[in-house]
Amino acid sequence: MNYDVIIVGAGIAGLYTSLNLPKNLNALILCKDQPWECNTFYAQGGIAVAKDKEDIPTHIQDTLQAGAGMCDKNVVETLSQESLAILEDLIERKTPFDRDSKGNLLFTKEAAHSVSRIIHAGGDCTGRTIHTHLISQISHTLWKNASVTELLIDDNRCYGVSVLTKRGSYNLYAKNVILASGGVGALFEYHTNAYTISSELHGMILENGLELKDMEMLQFHPTVFVKTPYARKMLLSEALRGEGAKIVDFWGKRFLFDYDKQGELASRDKVARSIFDYKQKLLTKNPKANPNELEVYLDLSPFKKDFFQKRFPNIYRNLSAFGYDLPSDKVPISPAFHYCMGGIRTDSVGKVLGMENLYAVGECACTGVHGANRLASNSLLEALVFSARAAKDLLNANRTLKRREFPLHTQILHKEEDETLKKILRNLMWNKVGIIRTESGLNEALGGVEVMLQSGVGRLLKLRLLSAKNIIQSALKREESIGAHYRE
Repeated sequence: MNYDVIIVGAGIAGLYTSLNLPKNLNALILCKDQPWECNTFYAQGGIAVAKDKEDIPTHIQDTLQAGAGMCDKNVVETLSQESLAILEDLIERKTPFDRDSKGNLLFTKEAAHSVSRIIHAGGDCTGRTIHTHLISQISHTLWKNASVTELLIDDNRCYGVSVLTKRGSYNLYAKNVILASGGVGALFEYHTNAYTISSELHGMILENGLELKDMEMLQFHPTVFVKTPYARKMLLSEALRGEGAKIVDFWGKRFLFDYDKQGELASRDKVARSIFDYKQKLLTKNPKANPNELEVYLDLSPFKKDFFQKRFPNIYRNLSAFGYDLPSDKVPISPAFHYCMGGIRTDSVGKVLGMENLYAVGECACTGVHGANRLASNSLLEALVFSARAAKDLLNANRTLKRREFPLHTQILHKEEDETLKKILRNLMWNKVGIIRTESGLNEALGGVEVMLQSGVGRLLKLRLLSAKNIIQSALKREESIGAHYRE
């Protein structure tokens, strides 16, 4: 089973990498479950792009400002400058972006953007619409229900991957391997990620002595409907606030202006911390209050019903199923883990540092674009720009297949007690490594993770624990608060 390219992940980064490879190239896309079980499919808001050449400096500045001084400026410039070509390519591929009656692209605004520059599709179904459109165009082989269990690495070369399928385990070999496996959502009790997003590939990077960067920089989306029985909580797009929704307490007060002059349109880390802090203060002042009085709400009343149904059809449908009459009813919200700014350290073309033929693109990678806090809707753009750059780089490299036989791994992937330990891990990460962190809480979390690592867990949980340990150690090392990392 020899390939020119193996792509791990079928979200927007993996699919767009495939579309930038020649059709005659022997490329294989692997996804853990069904291809739509990825974060792209659940992305609502849109794709941030420079509206034109004149907007590039402003887009760069907005990104740098949101990143709180930790972005790589050169990479941010690449992101914005190449966004115009990406948009042109997506339009040529007939991607069904939302347009006005005259056929002009519709742009919306989200937090920390100085202008409206976010394109969207299907109202609030941008990710689903683009994912469905791109997957219909791929010409390379896609394996569903294929979980990568090991990276076949020796020295500075990745020879391929071990993969578990319904038919058994295999070693697959390739000239180039591209990781597009997403972030770390499964580590947290409240999150907005697809259930396949587990951080296992991050653990494989660590066990091979490679580097993760900025893993303490975790973004918690401020407006999430968490009153559901499912692990993945319901994201309520930032575009709602960009177009007029308000965040209020039980009595209708827009308290965010007490924290930041931009109110609902402050950067995500500030909004999330403000909500968290305000709820804690409400609980402290009124410990015996009606639970509803301790909630924070999203007020959608500024919208007309017809407009809301058309612009946010997915949110309307999902919340209506829970009994909400929209947009008149206020919706209780909470922050939840959403996005990992850090990841597998790469260079400006997505190549993993220290490796000859291994790439990482999308959320699993750390290119230096996001710094300490991702600018809203830059995530899909980053995935598109750097997957295209990675594809171009590997084609220019024209590598030959260097075959080396690796034994199939014999480690037990799951153990009976692992499910209980996963729940403990998620609770620990949410409560001790979440929106507001303390030294004592981080040390408590580190101790808990190390105990679990020493308890003989299955391989896949061990990989998650390695990733969690790296996050906690990174948070302990960075003693000052910056961006999404807040030390109390």
